[in-house]
Amino acid sequence: MQYGLYLPNFGIFGNVAKLVDLAQEAEQVGWDGFFLWDHVVAYNEDTAVPLSVVDPWVALAAIALKTQKLRIGTTVTPLPRRRPWKLAREAVSIDRLSNGRLILGVGIGGGVQEWDHLGEETDLRLRGQMLDEGLDILTGLWSGKPFSYTGQHYQIKEVQFLPTPVQQPRIPIWVGGFWPNKAPFRRMARWDGMFPLFNVYGPDRIPLFKESVDYVQSLRSEASKPFDIIRMGVTSGESDAEAKFTIQSAKDMGSTWWLELLMPEIYGFDPEQPEAFTALRERVSQGPPKN
Repeated sequence: MQYGLYLPNFGIFGNVAKLVDLAQEAEQVGWDGFFLWDHVVAYNEDTAVPLSVVDPWVALAAIALKTQKLRIGTTVTPLPRRRPWKLAREAVSIDRLSNGRLILGVGIGGGVQEWDHLGEETDLRLRGQMLDEGLDILTGLWSGKPFSYTGQHYQIKEVQFLPTPVQQPRIPIWVGGFWPNKAPFRRMARWDGMFPLFNVYGPDRIPLFKESVDYVQSLRSEASKPFDIIRMGVTSGESDAEAKFTIQSAKDMGSTWWLELLMPEIYGFDPEQPEAFTALRERVSQGPPKN
């Protein structure tokens, strides 16, 4: 199992230079991955005050230049509010800049401020259709071959995108979604990895995680192909025995990645409180919770 960090692109992390420093330190102490949320607007949930936000793709480009081995990516990019061809260009550029270290996480997104208030599509079913079409377009453009597409939401007359990604046959695609909603989990089975989310925390997640994994595995038509199962959580504050149990349970259910969530609120901090960055940086410096 590999170990990564999973953090917001806003609040104390809404600064590219800080994210680069944190990613460099993560690589030095043995973390395998560094994954950013992809939001364009964020607010303090307690005060409704807007938070500083950084573009994750700009941040990933900077991180790619300052690291050598760390896998990098988004968890998750809401593809229905992106132009698929623009994202295709950005992803290939960062994949090549990082020499093939990018992983693209995708989903349909959520949040009134980023959808309703910005005039984006609010119908979740339609967003699911846009995500599926967008993924078809991404992979078609990444092929480097002449590509056309006629869908309900997107149409492309013959176009050819070069260069191709470093990674072949494509940049790995992880799909995120909340269990027990079945649609995103059917989608996960068609791509390269699953990033299940839940509305409960702690030990109650364990049986739900197993349910979601079993469901996706039952739908995969090519079980021999590499497939990532991502478990997200927090080991900080747990005893050594508790942390070992958490990690072992993830391994037992087939997880290939553990993503440690770095979120100020979970550590008891305001999202822009300066002390929060110091505390979370200390967690990074402790290294991954390997069992």
